[in-house]
Amino acid sequence: MEPNNPIANVAPCWYVIQCKGGESFRAAEHLANQGYEILHPVLKVQRKRQNKLTWITEPLFPYYLFIRLDQIASNWGPIRSTRGVLRLLTFADTPVPVKDDLVETLKSHATAEDETPHTYFMAGEKVRITQGPFKELEAIFTRTKGEERAIVLLNILQRPQHLEMPLQHLKKD
Repeated sequence: MEPNNPIANVAPCWYVIQCKGGESFRAAEHLANQGYEILHPVLKVQRKRQNKLTWITEPLFPYYLFIRLDQIASNWGPIRSTRGVLRLLTFADTPVPVKDDLVETLKSHATAEDETPHTYFMAGEKVRITQGPFKELEAIFTRTKGEERAIVLLNILQRPQHLEMPLQHLKKD
């Protein structure tokens, strides 16, 4: 095709949608329900909530997600009125496509993240106990037991002992 032909760029492309504050999950769900191909990169992290470590899923880009659209076949109309969507990112009133390489990189990292989520402590890492009878002692983190408990190796009376305690009682040394 000729380079100046407007139909030459009709292959589906990825575009960026800006979401309303805190509503990227809602927007992704509603757009997917309407049949759009969506990429909403997320990651699992541990955060302290109410003095407890909990696993949460956060968006990699809190106010943005990616949508794959064809300039001819895709129905662009419902996007603006979808719950959680603020607008399609544009430059001079023209939606700006995102390079496929970038989206493929994000997709490959997203699948790698699902296999090995971020852990707050690593086995063998030195930790400090912040509460309880062993407060301020150094220990070696060995593993988690469930979602809120940890097994640590603590030197008591010149002997290494495995102790179970709440994850919230530990901090990185």
